[in-house]
Amino acid sequence: MFRSMTAFGRARETVNGKDIVAEIKSVNNRYYDCTVKITKLYSFLEDKIKQYLQSKGISRGKVEVYVSIDLLEQEGIEINLDTAYAKSYIDALCKLRDTFDLKDDITTSRVAMNKDIFTIKKPDDDIEKDWADIKVVLDKALETFFQRRESEGENLYKNIVEKIGNIKEYLKEIEKNSESDIKGYASKLEERILKFLNDNSVQIDEQRILTEVAIFADKVAIDEELVRLGSHFDAFNEIVASGEPAGRKLDFLLQEMNRETNTIGSKASNTSTAHLVVNIKNELEKIREQIQNIE
Repeated sequence: MFRSMTAFGRARETVNGKDIVAEIKSVNNRYYDCTVKITKLYSFLEDKIKQYLQSKGISRGKVEVYVSIDLLEQEGIEINLDTAYAKSYIDALCKLRDTFDLKDDITTSRVAMNKDIFTIKKPDDDIEKDWADIKVVLDKALETFFQRRESEGENLYKNIVEKIGNIKEYLKEIEKNSESDIKGYASKLEERILKFLNDNSVQIDEQRILTEVAIFADKVAIDEELVRLGSHFDAFNEIVASGEPAGRKLDFLLQEMNRETNTIGSKASNTSTAHLVVNIKNELEKIREQIQNIE
């Protein structure tokens, strides 16, 4: 199963006197990069949230988590003024006003809009209790988050399988062309040699013709490349069936597919095969773009 790295999940719940909102969103990233924004009073849980998301199976992607916690029951909460910070802040506002000759509207309510001038102290409750309350909502957000990752991953999987099917059809045509090229080369070579020999009254050397055809066949043979591409397609199925994060493995596998395709292109002896190789490379590039979205 594929999982997309692009998803969003949100949940809101009232738990033990706390109105908790949890939002999780992620976009493509080569590694796991998680940032957490949480109500200042509970900032001590940031690292715990990062580790928890990773333990739930998020291994790649730039993940942003937002957790808002409003206390509906304020028992034991102390709000104090950070006098030193407030003084510096008001002095800066006054300097701004005087420097640019602004209207003086510095009021208590306006200054209080800067929440950093206040310090909030909550009772020394059990950290595990706070974490348990937040995890209830976080898990619900994760449920939606993973559903969307898997849904988008399923779409990516279908799209990639369709493109691999196209590539296999192109390879069948290339294989037919290769066989025809060798037969055609033998016929043309014999025709040219016969014409030359007849014009010069020289007897034909059948063994020499067979040798030249064998050299040409060896030069344009793509059997090994076709076998290796077939094994790569099998490896694709195995990676998908493993259920493990597939993005990095598929990225490497795609590089190998490109390498074999380039080799086939270098051996192409007719325009039809050359066009088919271009089509394959085009499909591989589209697959590469899709793989960038897979965890």
